[in-house]
Amino acid sequence: MASTTHKRLLELSDEELAELLDLVGGADSVELKLTVPESHQATAAASLGLDPLEAQMRQVFFLDTPDLALNRRGLVVRLRRVQGRGDDTVVKLRPVVPSEIPAHQRRSPSMVVELDAMPGGYVCSATLKRRLERPDVRRAVAGEHPIRKLFSKEQRAFYAEHAPEGLELDQLAILGPIFVLKLKFSPEGAPSKVVAEVWQYPDGTRILELSTKCAPPDMFGVAVRSRGWLAARGVDLSGEQQTKTKTALEFFTREPAASASD
Repeated sequence: MASTTHKRLLELSDEELAELLDLVGGADSVELKLTVPESHQATAAASLGLDPLEAQMRQVFFLDTPDLALNRRGLVVRLRRVQGRGDDTVVKLRPVVPSEIPAHQRRSPSMVVELDAMPGGYVCSATLKRRLERPDVRRAVAGEHPIRKLFSKEQRAFYAEHAPEGLELDQLAILGPIFVLKLKFSPEGAPSKVVAEVWQYPDGTRILELSTKCAPPDMFGVAVRSRGWLAARGVDLSGEQQTKTKTALEFFTREPAASASD
C-alpha cells in the first residue's frame, strides 16, 4: 500500500507524480479538500454566502480502541445519523493502491475507491458503506442494539481482514458524538458544486472544510480553477490542514487523561 505524500504537486518528483497518476487512474472519484483556519472561518463563511439554516445536521461516532489500534492500521469505522435521511455505517481503509484491491471487493457495488487531495498531501481510500433501513445507531450507542448488526456481512468481512486479530466490532469503544453541519451549494463562478462542512467538537473548537468532487481525469483542472476561485473570494489557502477524522479520534482518546488531571 502507498503512503500519504505530504508534498505539493509542483514539488513532486517524476516518480511521485507517476504514483499519484496511477492512484487517480484507479479511483472512482476525486475529492479536493481545504480546511480553513478557525480564525478565518467567519470571514470565509461570509464571503462564500454560507447560510447555516440551509445546512443538514449530522451526528457522527467513530469506533476504535482507547489506544487507536484501528487507526494505526489505517482502518476507520464510523456510525452516522443524518437529519431527514436516516443512518449509515462505514468501514474505510487508507491508504490503498486501487490495483492491489482484491477483484471481488473492487467489483462490489458497495465499495467506492476515492482519492482525497488537500494542500500538502493526498491519500487513496477504499470504503464500504451501508445505509440502514432502521434508525438503529442511536439504540446501538445507548447499548440497546449490538454494534456488529449495524454492519453488513461484507463490511464485517472487510473489517476482519484488516483489524487486529480477535478484535471484534462489539469490543470497540464508541468515540463521539460530533455534531456536523453540511451544506451543498453551487456558487456562481465555481468550477463545480461545493460542499461546506462544519465539525463542532465538544470543547467548542471547529473545523470548516470546503470540498468539491470531480472525475479523476478532471482533477488537475478542477484543482487549479477551485484554488483561483477561492483565492478571489479571500479564502485563506495557506493555513495548516486538519483532517476531521484524525482530530476526532485524538480528541476523544485524550479526554479521559485530561479529565483525570483536572
